[in-house]
Amino acid sequence: MHDVPFWLWVVFGVTVLVSLAVDLLAHRSAHVIGFREAAAWSALWIGLALLFGGVVFLVVGTDAGVEYTTAWLLEKSLSVDNLFVFALIFGYFKVPRAYQHRVLFLGVLGALVFRGLFLAAGVAVVSQFTAVLFVFAAILFWSTYKILKGEDESFDPGKSLAVRLLRKVIPVQDEYAGPHFFVKEAGKRVGTPLLAVVAAIEAADLVFAVDSVPAVLAVSSDIFIVYTSNAFAILGLRALYFMLAGLLDRFHYLSVGLALILAFIGVKLTLQAAHKTISTSVPEIPSLVSLAVIVVVLAASVTISVLRPPPEKAEHE
Repeated sequence: MHDVPFWLWVVFGVTVLVSLAVDLLAHRSAHVIGFREAAAWSALWIGLALLFGGVVFLVVGTDAGVEYTTAWLLEKSLSVDNLFVFALIFGYFKVPRAYQHRVLFLGVLGALVFRGLFLAAGVAVVSQFTAVLFVFAAILFWSTYKILKGEDESFDPGKSLAVRLLRKVIPVQDEYAGPHFFVKEAGKRVGTPLLAVVAAIEAADLVFAVDSVPAVLAVSSDIFIVYTSNAFAILGLRALYFMLAGLLDRFHYLSVGLALILAFIGVKLTLQAAHKTISTSVPEIPSLVSLAVIVVVLAASVTISVLRPPPEKAEHE
């Protein structure tokens, strides 16, 4: 555990709240977010995350700074899988592009809350039962297998448990009512399809947390490091989606890269668990090595995707 001053927690909280407020004010009116606007916002979120990482380096120390940067980059890379699911959900519900940011904004708020709860629970469990790291490693290996087998592509938004439960709790009409989540119909309050989309987005993030939480705990067991890195990765998710929305199909090798990263983190977690529970002679993988591996694998998967387009795209070109 790192010695994190209380004022740094305050700085983090204020930064997140101000960032959310600025983002909300900047997108008060529903409009289609183009590539240039999304790229500018994405650069802002990345710069903010790196700036905060610099503060961690200076205030908490080099080890904490490396752990934060590694965890943030890991979460950023794993969040790319979320983008594919977002595109699938928006396509399934035929969400107008002008309303997509509003949906994702609420999705981010929910993710910040639920990830915080999951990470706090994960840190508490690991601190009491170190052997659970073996279970977390098994989860990552299973996720790797599913990605390589293409089983993650079978996600069906219409069959989401959250969406089905929502429809049982409150009636949901078939037609959109602008950017509204609720409308009155025959004197009764009913939901619009946007409400169902938010439920689907939140449910998808809970599923991804199953991979995300064990992965980031392999990097650090400090709640400050794991939560702040997750939060800054989540904050930039909306802008990243709108920037890459039309380019996702081009990065067809990215899923393979993510699978390799998960497998590597699974190995790191296994060694870490063995070092703590079996013998201290078992080597551990330093966070700096993990950071280098993540950067190299991501860069390689994106580069290969660009140089070797999908067969049907190559034939078309």
